[in-house]
Amino acid sequence: MSATFEGTAESLADELGAALDGAGAPRPEVALVLGSGLGALADTLENAHAVPFTGLPSMPASTIPGHAGRFVAGLIGGVPVICQQGRVHLYEGWSAEVVTRAVRALPAIGAQALILTNAAGGLVPDWPAPCLMRIDDHVNMQGTSPPMARERAGVGSPYGRLCAEALRAAAEETGVALREGVYVGLTGPSYESPAEIRMLQGLGAHAVGMSTVLEAVAGMLGGLEVGAVSCITNPGAGIAAAPLDHGEVVEAGKAISQDFGALLRAAVPRVAHGAR
Repeated sequence: MSATFEGTAESLADELGAALDGAGAPRPEVALVLGSGLGALADTLENAHAVPFTGLPSMPASTIPGHAGRFVAGLIGGVPVICQQGRVHLYEGWSAEVVTRAVRALPAIGAQALILTNAAGGLVPDWPAPCLMRIDDHVNMQGTSPPMARERAGVGSPYGRLCAEALRAAAEETGVALREGVYVGLTGPSYESPAEIRMLQGLGAHAVGMSTVLEAVAGMLGGLEVGAVSCITNPGAGIAAAPLDHGEVVEAGKAISQDFGALLRAAVPRVAHGAR
């Protein structure tokens, strides 16, 4: 059974909003969730203010390496943003309500757009690792949905045109190679078997991971403009020559952090302008 955690999305919004106001940090227009090994972007924000998850009674902390466990508010290109360094996962025992709680709190603190990121396994043999992929759509194979999805079924893909166009334009401006494809979300925590990789390839997926799909749906249902980028850190099992290891995933995220940061710093002002 999935674990619950004291509090709600509403109480988390109150706690986080109070922490930002108390620090004199601006309320964010754009929110970013930074996955395994991808948290360095938050360290480059102007006028940064950090709020550890441990200071928010309604926010659980991840137990996974590569997830710093804090929110960082600041500016990117003059745009107020908030970066969530780390997330919790279903495979850690948390419920869908807890996994999506932070995303569901974002509209109440002022966010209008959400860019999700993750580390993922690659399903296309000739794609290099690491590389970046904009998520064009996803396949949810996690066996659950965000709480509000019960009342608003059949709303389609959560990934919006605004974020897609902003990320494409940012890639062109910066010269960062940005592939596009379908992400499939599994529960984990085990990496996929070679037979599972072949199955996912047959479904038309390009990358596989253990996060993002529930957050994307929750963000869209909450009224946020949603975009997402996968850092493909390794080929999937059966494609890779060696066994998969989470430490290598984190290191691959660090290796591509310069391109990743450049892409998002160029995309955020475009997203903010379009969402206003």
